[in-house]
Amino acid sequence: DQFPTEEEQERERLRLFGIIEKMVKWENTTNENVLNEAREEILKSTGGNPPPVLDPFCGGGSIPLEAQRLGLEAHASDLNPVAVLITKALIEIPPRFAGRPPINPDSRRGLTQAKVWKGAAGLAEDVRYYGKWMRDEAERRIGHLYPKVKLTKEQGGKEATVIAWLWARTVKCPNPACSAMMPLVRSFALSTKKGKEAWVEPVVNQQEKTVRFEVKTGKGKPPEGTVSRKGARCVVCGQAVPFEHIRSEGRAGRMSAQLMAIVAEGERSRVYVSPNEEHVEIASKARPWWKPDTDLPEQALGFRVQLYGMTKHADLFTPRQLVALTTFSDLVGEARERVLQDAIDAGVLDDEVPLNEGGNGATAYADAVATYLGLGISKLTDYNCVIVTWSQSRDQAGHAFTKQALPMVWDFTEVNPFAEAAGDLSVSLNGITEAMMKGLPVTSTGNARQLDSSATIKNVSRAMISTDPPYFDNIGYGDLSDFFYVWLRRSLNEIYPDLFSTLLVPKAQELIATPYRFGGDSSKAEEHFLTGLHKAFLLIRTNAHPDYPVTVYYAFKQSEEDDDEDSGSSAVASTGWETMLEGLIQSGFCITGTWPMRTERGARSVSIGTNALASSIVLVCRPRPESAPLATRREFLNALKRELPDALRKLQHGNIAPVDLAQAAIGPGMAVFSRYAKVIESDGSPMRVRTALQLINQMLDEVLAEQESEYDADTRWALAWFEQFGMNEGAFGTAETLSKAKNTAVSGMVEAGIVTSRGGKVRLLRRDELMEDWDPARDGRLTVWEVTQHLIRALETGGEQAAAQLLAKVGSAGEVARDLAYRLYTTCERKNWSQEALAYNSLVVAWPEVQRLSAAPVAQQTGTLFE
Repeated sequence: DQFPTEEEQERERLRLFGIIEKMVKWENTTNENVLNEAREEILKSTGGNPPPVLDPFCGGGSIPLEAQRLGLEAHASDLNPVAVLITKALIEIPPRFAGRPPINPDSRRGLTQAKVWKGAAGLAEDVRYYGKWMRDEAERRIGHLYPKVKLTKEQGGKEATVIAWLWARTVKCPNPACSAMMPLVRSFALSTKKGKEAWVEPVVNQQEKTVRFEVKTGKGKPPEGTVSRKGARCVVCGQAVPFEHIRSEGRAGRMSAQLMAIVAEGERSRVYVSPNEEHVEIASKARPWWKPDTDLPEQALGFRVQLYGMTKHADLFTPRQLVALTTFSDLVGEARERVLQDAIDAGVLDDEVPLNEGGNGATAYADAVATYLGLGISKLTDYNCVIVTWSQSRDQAGHAFTKQALPMVWDFTEVNPFAEAAGDLSVSLNGITEAMMKGLPVTSTGNARQLDSSATIKNVSRAMISTDPPYFDNIGYGDLSDFFYVWLRRSLNEIYPDLFSTLLVPKAQELIATPYRFGGDSSKAEEHFLTGLHKAFLLIRTNAHPDYPVTVYYAFKQSEEDDDEDSGSSAVASTGWETMLEGLIQSGFCITGTWPMRTERGARSVSIGTNALASSIVLVCRPRPESAPLATRREFLNALKRELPDALRKLQHGNIAPVDLAQAAIGPGMAVFSRYAKVIESDGSPMRVRTALQLINQMLDEVLAEQESEYDADTRWALAWFEQFGMNEGAFGTAETLSKAKNTAVSGMVEAGIVTSRGGKVRLLRRDELMEDWDPARDGRLTVWEVTQHLIRALETGGEQAAAQLLAKVGSAGEVARDLAYRLYTTCERKNWSQEALAYNSLVVAWPEVQRLSAAPVAQQTGTLFE
């Protein structure tokens, strides 16, 4: 009624999109003007009475956190206590102590700079202060276990702080004539930075059958590592050693470690020092008085360490690491007592009501500070364990959880927790306090509880529900969380007795399809997942606010092939997607829209150099009307053919990455499927979601194939040839026969500069073989194929600016070239040509910026997010 014409509706839509465009920019994360504009719009659109937001699978709390930043009351729950504690720290604790000044002695004496303590800044300052006290006190108690190292004369000859000790695991060589303790090393390289190259040289004593290590720098090449995917190699006798021998030695407790190198802080950069006996002896003197003696799971998704004899959580840490982490953990309680006394001295009323029972006095405040200190210790374990590697390209320690897994690491890094580098408590807490000061909302309330999803949904009525449910069998959430839980429980058990009431994270009700929890029965595991998800979605449908849609995030990549029983062909489907959608549809939801959202960080370990998913797909759901009709298979297919092509073109024009296109296509396809009460097969049975997914994927292939009519004859030939041979050679006769079918000729394509033909063999030219000074204006036989390849080459060699300059020259052919990139990506993915697929995906992902740069010199206009 307010916007009666299409023009007015479009104008209002663009205005709202403009608010979202401003919000998604990273630099606006803490821009209160931008956030206030969004908050005001929400209040206006809800009549001043916005609904609470509920996430019943909150995980790390990102959805309730963002809801709270928009001024909405946020509710969250999870079965996993680690997830709940993190979410409490994000949305529940900061508002309770908002605006309070710090109570530490330095701040009360006016030694800190801030005069006004906005939001959680005062709380953050106390976390920083007491964290520094903990770090300094720990160094006083156990600093003798972390000695300095004497540098060589070439390195300055002084004593230097050690950044890390690099160890190689060792096992006895199975060759009876050798029996050396053979080092297991992935790579002997220490630094690959130009001009700062360093490596470890193993020095073998053949007579004594021993190995020692020397650090080398400058010109030279490190020797090959001793472990590969095929097994290991003894550096003493050269014998190949199978993994089974290494595993049996590990399980028998005969795997040890040898110091390989010491990394120290030089005057201007890291320096590498050869190992010495003094440092080995000091490390061996560490005697932990406590350790997490809990069992690792016998089987778990992504766990490999048990195969090598690591069966306890304590096995994931060296004795020195156990001493350090236990010391830090003990100091959390001591720091809490200091906070409590300092808060009382600062005039904070002590009602003796703890934080966990809703308190906000001195006792609760001490609990709050201790919570963040405990989380800092937990975060520290990610760098202080025996599955940390050394990054040769960055000259620093990595961290254990680069992926959701516990893999075996051969040469590992033991960091110095007092070196003011990665793995130091001060560094760990700096990240926490920075987030508290800049990013945590305090203007609205939040609530996080450890509950089964069904219990939460019942407790919070008429909420707008937005959630990211578990990913079927992709991640073992509970098993992985135990790594952090055992330390959090030791540090914070007295503050959160209910949250840490069990020895390990509860897993019986966890919604993941893990066959090993069901005696290896995959069907029972799948049934457990589907039943639990169906129950949750059924409660969501009953309790969700009727005025707002339910939104479900999902980033589970389709990768499984399944034989289509009806067509006899192989079609792509995904058990993860199938079970999630089955739960939604059986619960009475229909899907009314999908939003591909760029949520995944490109620099994460799993994404680098791969075709990992770039986006989450948000499914927008509404209750399906009771009057929803039945449909036959033919009616469903006809509806798909009418509606899906246009929806897919909109996704392409919206620049969805090729790696995400199949996921994004599920939305409009399932929107058709889920609008019916049932889709009936020819035998009278209801169509399975799996079948519907296969039909949607087949339709996607057909739509991409139909776009071939827009290509020139040479490109159609190149596309068909690529699907059969890739960039490899094929017989001239085959090429010539195909060229007749495509109404072209091999000789003409050689002249066009897209193929080479010699010796009876034909192949497509690689991108590095294309003309460097290619100018489309002078090309007498311009093809979409070469436009696509030249754009990718320009992007790879000169970046977005170079690609933009070329796009400005090719004009409208660029859009068709981008469409070809989608088609070529699907071919590469089907053939498992991951590197080639990455090139086409990268072009589409970079397209908006390339397009903007290409247009900028002509007219100072930029595209918008929603064009």
